Amino acid sequence: MIILGVGTTVLAVLVIGVLVARKVDGDSTNYLVAGRQLGMPLVAVSLTAAAVDSNATVGNTDLTSGYGFWAGASLALGLAVCLLLAGLFLAKPMNRMRLLTLGDFFRIRYGRRTETLASLIMIFAFTFLLAGNLVACGFLLEYFAHVPYAAGVVVASALVLSYTLAGGLFSDAYTAVLQTVITVVAAVALIVWVALTYGIVVPEGMGPFDLEQLTSSEAGAPINWATLIALGIGDLVAIDFMQRIFGAKSPRVAQRSCFLAAGTTAVIGTIFALVALTASSVLGLSAADGPILYTLLGEYAPPLLAVLVLSGIVAASFSTASGAILATSAVTVRNVFNVRRTEITGAQDPLLRWTRLAMLPVVLIGILLAVRVSQTGILLTLAFDLMLASLSASFILGTFWKRPGARAALAAAGVGLTSRLVFLALTPTIYGAPNELFHLENTLVTSAFDGWATLLAGALGWLTYVLVGLTAARPQAETDTQRLELYRLYREQTPSGFTPRVRAGAAAERAAAPDVEPAADPQVPARV
Repeated sequence: MIILGVGTTVLAVLVIGVLVARKVDGDSTNYLVAGRQLGMPLVAVSLTAAAVDSNATVGNTDLTSGYGFWAGASLALGLAVCLLLAGLFLAKPMNRMRLLTLGDFFRIRYGRRTETLASLIMIFAFTFLLAGNLVACGFLLEYFAHVPYAAGVVVASALVLSYTLAGGLFSDAYTAVLQTVITVVAAVALIVWVALTYGIVVPEGMGPFDLEQLTSSEAGAPINWATLIALGIGDLVAIDFMQRIFGAKSPRVAQRSCFLAAGTTAVIGTIFALVALTASSVLGLSAADGPILYTLLGEYAPPLLAVLVLSGIVAASFSTASGAILATSAVTVRNVFNVRRTEITGAQDPLLRWTRLAMLPVVLIGILLAVRVSQTGILLTLAFDLMLASLSASFILGTFWKRPGARAALAAAGVGLTSRLVFLALTPTIYGAPNELFHLENTLVTSAFDGWATLLAGALGWLTYVLVGLTAARPQAETDTQRLELYRLYREQTPSGFTPRVRAGAAAERAAAPDVEPAADPQVPARV
C-alpha cells in the first residue's frame, strides 16, 4: 500500500510536469526562468519545496535523534535563515538584473575568468546537493519496495529527469505546488499523530532550549554553528534558489516569496526534529538501523499517514533534485561553454538544446556520488560549505560594494576553496559522520576540528576578499566591461531591431554598473 500510494504521487508529479512543458515553446528564457512570469504563490512554493527536501526531513531526523535538536534542525533552520537574508538583501536586486543564471552575475560583476571559475565551483558543489536527494529516494525504495539501493537511485534520477528535461523551471514551479501542499499537510499530520500517540518527549540535553548544543564543543557546538552558517550564508550562492528568484515576475514578488518560504521551512524543519526526539526517546529508534523516519513510518505509523509523509519526502526531494539538475546544466552550458540565447527564427534556441543535453552527464555524476556516499544531510551541508568558503563573499559583498574587482573575487575563491578542500582531506569526520568522501590518514588533525574547518575556511575566504578589495581597487576597464556585459544581457533577451531603454533600479545599478561614464560606442546606452 505504501509504495502504491507514493507511486501515485510520483505519477501525479510527472503528469503535471509534462503537461506544463508546452509553456517552454522552444525558448530558453521560458525554460530557464519560466519567462519571468511566476507570481508569488508559485515562487514561494517552489522555494519551499527546494528547501524542505530529503536533507531537511530524513537527514534532519537522523542527526537529531543522534546528536540533539540543533544538530538536525539546523539543516532546515539554516535554509530558512538563507531565505530570510535573500529576501532582505538580494531578491530585489537579483530579480531586477534579469539574469538567466547565477553565473551571469559573476560575468557581469567580475568578468569572464571569474564567471568560469565561479561556475565550475557551483557545478561541483551542486552535484553534492543532487546526490543528497537521490540518496533519500534510494533508501526509500530499498526499505519499502526491497529494490537495491543503487537501482533505487537510478530509478529516482530517471523520473526527475523526465519532467525536468521537458519543462524546465515551468515544470519545476508547477509541480512544486503539489509537492509543497503534500509536505505541509504531511508534517502537520505527523506531529499531531506523534503528540496524540506518544506525546512530545525531549530527552535531557537534546531539546531546542538546551543551548549547550550551541555553546559547548563537547555537545557539538562547532558542527552545529558550521551547519547554520554554511546553509544560512553559503546557500545564498545557490543556483537553484536564485533560478526561482529570477523567474519571479517582479522584485517585490521575489522578496515576499523568500519571506513566506523562510517561515514555512523553519516550521516544517522544527516539526521533523521534534518527531525524531520523541521517536528516539520513546521507541528507542536509532539511525544506525537505517533512516529513523523510515523506521517510524514503516513499523509504527498508520499506513495512510506513512503514505502521506513519504509522498511528501519524495515530492520534496524531486523538486530539489529537479532544480539542481536544471540550474547546474544551465550554468555548465551558458557560463562555462559560453553558449548564448538567440532570437528564434525557425531553428531551436541553442541554449535550450544544449542545456537539455547537459542534463544527462549531470544526472550521471549525481548518481555516482549518491552511490559512493550514502549520506543525506551531510552532502547538503558540504555543498554550501564549499560555497561559503569560495564564493559567498564575492557574491554578497560584491552586490553592494563596488571597489573590489576580479582580483579580489579570484583570490577569495582560490584561498577559500583550497583551504576547505585541504581541511576536508585532513579531517576524519564530516559533520560528525565518518569522512568516506576524501580523507588522507594523518596524525595532525582529529575529529575535534570538525565544524571548525567550515568556519575557518569561510573566514579565510571572506578575509581574502576584503583585504584584496581594500588594497587593489577595480580597474576602470573592468567597470566599462561590466556595463557592456549588462547591456549585452538585456540585448540578448530583446527582439532584434529594438534598443531597450531599461532602468535596472538603484540597487541593481550599484551592483551591476556603478559610476560608469558614457561609452564611446553610441549603441550602448549610458545607463542600463
